[in-house]
Amino acid sequence: MNSSIGADNKRAYLELMERMLLIRTSEERLGRLAKNGELPGAVHLYIGQEACAVGACSVLDDRDWITSTHRGHGHFLAKGGELRTMFAEIWGKREGICKGMGGSMHVADFSKGILGANGIVGGGFGIATGAAFGAKLRGDGRVSACFFGDGAANQGTFMESMNISSAWELPLVLFCENNGLSEFTVSRTVTGGQLVDRAKAFMPTEVVDGNDVLAVQAAMIKAVERARRGQGPSYVEAKTYRIRGHLEAEDAMLGGGTYRTKDQIAEWQTPERDPISRFGDYLREAGIADAGEIDGLRSQVSRMVEDAVAYANAGTDADVGLAHSLMFADQEA
Repeated sequence: MNSSIGADNKRAYLELMERMLLIRTSEERLGRLAKNGELPGAVHLYIGQEACAVGACSVLDDRDWITSTHRGHGHFLAKGGELRTMFAEIWGKREGICKGMGGSMHVADFSKGILGANGIVGGGFGIATGAAFGAKLRGDGRVSACFFGDGAANQGTFMESMNISSAWELPLVLFCENNGLSEFTVSRTVTGGQLVDRAKAFMPTEVVDGNDVLAVQAAMIKAVERARRGQGPSYVEAKTYRIRGHLEAEDAMLGGGTYRTKDQIAEWQTPERDPISRFGDYLREAGIADAGEIDGLRSQVSRMVEDAVAYANAGTDADVGLAHSLMFADQEA
């Protein structure tokens, strides 16, 4: 694996592992709940892509902005979002991070720099670019990072954001999670050329193994440092794969149809490719952590997730009247 923070910094490595385990365990729990019909709406799970969010967000501070996607639980947790309030939001509870009015696809926490997940494909481009423009005007050293998938790269706002961020040298990082899938479609059947080539005309680019958390981190360090120096935007493309369907109700929606095989999914679940298994092997082989320490993290995370489930279940249903008071800034909730 690509090491970027030094083998002597054990705590930093274990924090990467803990955060990936938190995302994986949370998403697996949500998947089971969705299958049992215990959630009020659909969920789009991040399983298999944990190294992307964790590696990228490990370089960012609370002051830095991110924009997310409909598959945004991983980004929220990687950036330091609180697990209990995220679960409460998914359950549609008043205790949720958005008071239960946003749901799974719209978790946000400005105090952590999380400008929000977005149910619109490609909806984060303009928001992240605007945040970067604001940071440049203020000169406050903040960086804005936009997470998006390969399907979103076919939206016109992708080119527009690259163009204006390059022309104005904005502190923006465009982070493409290229999992080869666009909802229910294999991306190569609807996308011409290589995505990275679109960005090369505007800014420095780097393509990395998105299932190697340290490789992602190393690429992000360069992009963020460049942005903080006032040298403009960068494009990072992480090659990865989502293990679960576009959403947990996928089988019912496809009506027996399919766009990928079980063998393809299984290939990405092997220890050599799975981001958590790979990083666990690295930690053990490098003598940074033993199996007992990693198992301890798993147990700790499992307790946190069960606590969050209980917290969400015990919450109060959202006040639908808030729809009339949350539309504009400075309104009282």
